[in-house]
Amino acid sequence: MSAPSQRGPRLRELGLRIGRFEAGSSNAITDVTGVTVGHVTIWRDEPEPPEGRGVARTGVTAILPAPAETLHAEPVPAGTAVLNGAGELTGSMVIAEWGRIETPVYLTSTHAVGRVYDGAISVAVASDPNVGTENFVIPVVGECDDSWLSEGRLVQVEAEDAGRAVAAATGGRVAEGALGAGAGMMTKGYKAGIGTSSRLVPSLGGAVGVVVLSNFYPPPGLVMDGVPVGELLGEPPAGRRSKAGSCIAVVAVDAPLSGHQLERVARRAGLGLARCGSVAHHGSGEIFVAFAPPGRRPRGEAPVATVPNYDLNDVFEAVVDATEEAVLNALWAAPEVVGREGRVGPALPHDDVLEILGAHGRLGR
Repeated sequence: MSAPSQRGPRLRELGLRIGRFEAGSSNAITDVTGVTVGHVTIWRDEPEPPEGRGVARTGVTAILPAPAETLHAEPVPAGTAVLNGAGELTGSMVIAEWGRIETPVYLTSTHAVGRVYDGAISVAVASDPNVGTENFVIPVVGECDDSWLSEGRLVQVEAEDAGRAVAAATGGRVAEGALGAGAGMMTKGYKAGIGTSSRLVPSLGGAVGVVVLSNFYPPPGLVMDGVPVGELLGEPPAGRRSKAGSCIAVVAVDAPLSGHQLERVARRAGLGLARCGSVAHHGSGEIFVAFAPPGRRPRGEAPVATVPNYDLNDVFEAVVDATEEAVLNALWAAPEVVGREGRVGPALPHDDVLEILGAHGRLGR
């Protein structure tokens, strides 16, 4: 069995508009100048251990604030925030201390964090001769648990997959759904995974973009643009029923912000998750990182003054809207996935959802 492809047009292309700001040309985090995204999907069907490696529905996604070759020498401002901490984002203490990030942000499955961390070190060493000789690096790796669909007794990801994800990173439209780190993730009883969205903020003259690794569950049910879609659809035909789960959100802002400001920006991703029905259960990990890449400023040029705090309101609003839409895009893009032990991650039923949204006046506004 091979990895599935994405499903049809995105929700925005079908008339759903969340918030008052327009999306960027790709409606992705890559609308923020200089940001790229790459995926490596691990998709295999073998006998269960010890005879084989089992069913793998997992992978790695890398989000690059700037080229890997420049990040260690020229780290970018960054901040983190935690809504519920039953999860991991390595490097978060350094970001909190220094207010900057000097590696790509890697996303993967829970048990693969160590291997991806090792691979991230290899990427950093290959990108900058000072790493490991004159200085050290602490990579940023976030995780969600995909072991309901993917065999978790063995680590399915290899260290080299981190470098492959970085090498695959491009700008423009970002593939979403059941691929990369999102291959085995579920949300609200349906298949989900990687989602992204962006907003153009006129007061900034730039974009705000979000990537989510969406993997949280009911209750309560899925909410889409204020409509209780999950309740109206009824119980999913199959799928995980756990009350836990997680969501990692990566936010990029095309503006000069400080580490403290970006911590505040990152915190707003939690409001976007809440709009979708997340309450950050006890066993859930809602962890967010935000960065401000060099953007339109040429390398080596002195940074401009940071945005005044009272001008952050539009940024906050854009983050909330883009996070909500990124979760919905992850659900919308993901097809049905059959995983280990024949477990099914059902696809969100497009026709039924569009009927519900249309009846509530949410399409074509």
